[in-house]
Parts: sequence; C-alpha cells; structure tokens
Amino acid sequence: MSQTTRMSNSRTTVLYRRFLWLSLLLACSAHGAALPVDLFILDAPPLTLVDSAKGHGIVGDAALMAIARVGYVAHIQALPWARSQKYVSEKQDLLIAPLSRTPEREDRFTWIAPIMTMDRAFFSLEHRVSSYAEAKKVYRVIGVGLGSAQEEILRTQGFSHEQIYPLTIGDNPAQMLLKGRIDAWFNGVPESEYIWPKVSRRKLLMSPVMSTVDLYLACSKQCSAELVQGLREAIEALRSDGTLARIRKSYLSQ
Repeated sequence: MSQTTRMSNSRTTVLYRRFLWLSLLLACSAHGAALPVDLFILDAPPLTLVDSAKGHGIVGDAALMAIARVGYVAHIQALPWARSQKYVSEKQDLLIAPLSRTPEREDRFTWIAPIMTMDRAFFSLEHRVSSYAEAKKVYRVIGVGLGSAQEEILRTQGFSHEQIYPLTIGDNPAQMLLKGRIDAWFNGVPESEYIWPKVSRRKLLMSPVMSTVDLYLACSKQCSAELVQGLREAIEALRSDGTLARIRKSYLSQ
C-alpha cells in the first residue's frame, strides 16, 4: 500500500469517526435528556474496544448508535467476560455485546438483535486442519477465549477438557500460540486477523470456517420491553441504511 493511499485511508477513518459521534450527539439531542443505561463490553478488537480514541469497535459503535437513537446514553462497563455475562443475566435492564446466541446462553438473556455475523476457525503455525475430527487428533491443546462461545462450541463438538485451554480474551492466545504453549487457537476470523499482524509476521495457517454465528446486542433476562423494541428497531434501521456495513468496513480496512 502506498503512503498516499495510507494517508487517504487514515483521513477517511478520522472523518468517519467524527460523523459517528456527531450522529450520537444529534440522536441524544433529538430525544431530549438522555437516560442512562449500562453497556457491558470487552476488549476484543475489532469487534469491541473498551478504551480507544478510534472508537469502540464494530459491534460497540453500532450498539452505541442504536442506544443513542432510542434516547439513552450508554455507560461503558468492562469486567472479565464470564463475570460480565453472569452479572448482566442476573440483574435487570443491563446491555451486553457482542454475544453469540448459543444453546447454553439462550435462556439467560433477552436477545435484542444481531449486529453482525462472525465466522470461527482454527489457527495454527504448524498444521492446517479441515474438520473438527481432524483437529481433535492433531491438536493437543487449543486456546480459546475465557467465557467465549468458542469454549462452548468445542465442548459441544466433543473435545476433551484437557484439549481446551481458556485464556484471557485479546492477544493473549496469539502470544501463547507464538510461544508454542498451545497448538492451535480457535477463534473468530476477523478478531484473529486483526490481532495476529500486531503480534508476529509469521504465517498463520487457518482452517476452513467451522462455525458461523450471529453476534447480538443482548439484555438481561429481565429487560424493559420498550427498551428491547426500541433498540431492535434502531439496529434494523442502521442495517437498512447501510450504517452497519460502513462501520464494519471502517475497522476491517485497517
């Protein structure tokens, strides 16, 4: 990529961010005094970012725009991901994203709307597998995000407890893979492709996509019907007018 192209992309990203936050402010103003609501996210770029001048990630930015459109202002909260899920599910009117809608989670949350679809695959430095069955035979230890849907997917597919190694979500699994402490990393494709170049220049081998699941904005099991309906309509409006696609492109182009 030429320097001119990089500068152009950088300016485009900055302008987009300004447009995003201006939209949030205008949405809040249109609804009068904004009501507070807690939004639980985690550092899982490019999906969500807790504290970044560039924004809050694909799902984070989309959730914030939807929240503003229905007259609320989000207070970003960040706990360890498994703890966030437990806390939100047991309280009332708390929002959480991005959350995969899996059988184990189905009855614990109110599912508002999907924001994006995410593919998951195995990543390794030594062996590219083509199926879950092959992965069971080839990989002795597989890193997954602690509290992530990846952990649940592998258990459902019959992987042994000893094969599944939960690690703090972020670049920690990538670092462990680089050091040879795990044989593979089972993770979301966009997240892995975003993180890996920041960790190493070594070629990362990716399996075919093994799982495709929607990432949702969700709420506590006990959640205001008005809040749920408003957010559902707001997200669908963002999808229809192309905003969700533009948010996704702005992060993945980096």
